[in-house]
Amino acid sequence: MSSREAILGRIRSALADVTASDPVDDIAVDWTYGQRPEGADDDMLGLFVERVEDYKAVVERVSADELAGRIAGALADHGVTSAVVPAGAPQAWHEAVAAAGIDVVTDGSVLSHAELDATGAVVTASRVGIAETGTIVLDHAADQGRRALSLVPDLHVCVIGADQVVSDVPEAVVRLQASIDARQPLTWISGPSATSDIELSRVEGVHGPRTLRVLLVNPG
Repeated sequence: MSSREAILGRIRSALADVTASDPVDDIAVDWTYGQRPEGADDDMLGLFVERVEDYKAVVERVSADELAGRIAGALADHGVTSAVVPAGAPQAWHEAVAAAGIDVVTDGSVLSHAELDATGAVVTASRVGIAETGTIVLDHAADQGRRALSLVPDLHVCVIGADQVVSDVPEAVVRLQASIDARQPLTWISGPSATSDIELSRVEGVHGPRTLRVLLVNPG
């Protein structure tokens, strides 16, 4: 007897006395995949911030007018001297970083991994944030750059708008459908890179940036 047959046999034996389904357990749920659950808007941004910070990331809520300056400030806080800013990012970001005396590196010539590793930080936009899991998703549009940009430099400054934050993963997948249809790569970020694979000792920066700074842009 194969393992499969043995398992199925045990299931049949366990269900031998079940003659009808329990109507209490089979109540239909009126729910559509990707629909925001009832009550999910109650301090959804607060939950997003809490969950992102649980992953040892730093979250700062800023206004649109403050954003460019706070990007430069976040880079300066970590003492970086160079940062990759995707060519498709707003020009104000490039100008603010340069004005802070930080060398702005663009990926127009497709930087090598060694060149990226020698760069202190990367600044990107993002596509969607998930409050329930504290996850940020990049679809690598022009304002985010290719995947290597967000994986190699040691510091990632990530910008996300309050209107890009959704309640849970199904809602995020619906929001990402156009990117999926266009076969764009997706990078799901839940805090800075960390692993505890070796002797359960936490090591940061192995698979990506050691430090994640999130700038959450308030509406209005």
